[in-house]
Amino acid sequence: MVESSSELRRTPLHAVHVAAGAKMVPFAGWEMPIEYAGLVSEHNAVRSSAGIFDVSHMGEIEVSGPDALALVQKVTTNNAAKLAINQAQYSALVYPQGTFVDDLLVYRFSEDHFFLCVNASNVEKDYEYIRSHANGNAEVRNSSAEYAQIAVQGPRAIPVLQKMTATNLQEIHYYWFRRVDLEGESVIAARTGYTGEDGFEIFCKPDVAPHLWNRIREVGGDHIVPTGLGARDTLRLEAKMVLYGNDIDDTTTVLEADLDWIIKWDKGDFIARSALWKQKENGIDRKLAGFEIVDRGIARHGHEAYIGGKKAGVVNSGTFAPFLKKAIGLIYLPDENASVDQDFEIDVRGKRLKARVVPTPFYRREK
Repeated sequence: MVESSSELRRTPLHAVHVAAGAKMVPFAGWEMPIEYAGLVSEHNAVRSSAGIFDVSHMGEIEVSGPDALALVQKVTTNNAAKLAINQAQYSALVYPQGTFVDDLLVYRFSEDHFFLCVNASNVEKDYEYIRSHANGNAEVRNSSAEYAQIAVQGPRAIPVLQKMTATNLQEIHYYWFRRVDLEGESVIAARTGYTGEDGFEIFCKPDVAPHLWNRIREVGGDHIVPTGLGARDTLRLEAKMVLYGNDIDDTTTVLEADLDWIIKWDKGDFIARSALWKQKENGIDRKLAGFEIVDRGIARHGHEAYIGGKKAGVVNSGTFAPFLKKAIGLIYLPDENASVDQDFEIDVRGKRLKARVVPTPFYRREK
């Protein structure tokens, strides 16, 4: 069903996007900017300089109380007990069978207060799921309405933001965060992102988001380019960052998604440990692999893949990568066919294109 504009939610930055001439589209129940000047130029600006993104549609769920850690440990795969205060980790919120409720970032505000950033399309589902497993003294709160989120990503992101705060941003390491004063506003500045570049994701009060967005653009000048969700998708794919609904969902397990590194077996029991351990011991039947198109053409989501003339999978994510200048994608292939340099075919509008499994991430920034 196509969502009408009257049914769509708007972020606090909606008027800013419209004034800037952004092309607005429905996304996960929100009216969001897909592009401004154009996807390719925005993508390459993030790789070479910096981009500013509105990601206020993302959800925030807070878990607090004496049993907060136990609850987070129960429903996610990574080890939240290892987090220091002001540190974050990527993790999976899972069903007992080891499939994804969602993927998320877990931030530790204090010993007994965790802040979860979840996908926009899953906020209510995630909140109800976590709350359903809350035993003892743990409060689960959907605080999404209390935050706007602005991402500033790219080689010039930190130099620009540094001009707006007295805090030394270089002291905030990758996957750490801190509450800082940014242009007189108290914000949470997290050195995280979804582009493969360095930068920050800034959580602020919704009513100050337009001011901060405009000031970041003013201070950054030509170094900061407003960037839509179109380029955000191609950037994350170059960096092999999965997208819920495309690459992972409630039918794919964390092991199949090639995310075994976010499963911490030694942390003790968690809701999917038994199922995932059994799958690990027995071996997975399929695995998410990165591929390049060898022939001329682009594979898109939904295109079928063939090995030896037999259907072997369906493309989960596929695009032409603007910075790498090649057609790339992600697909679940039989485990025995998912290793690097394996060739297969993808049917693109009736034509079989040769594809090859390649090492990932496709793009890795220079440190």
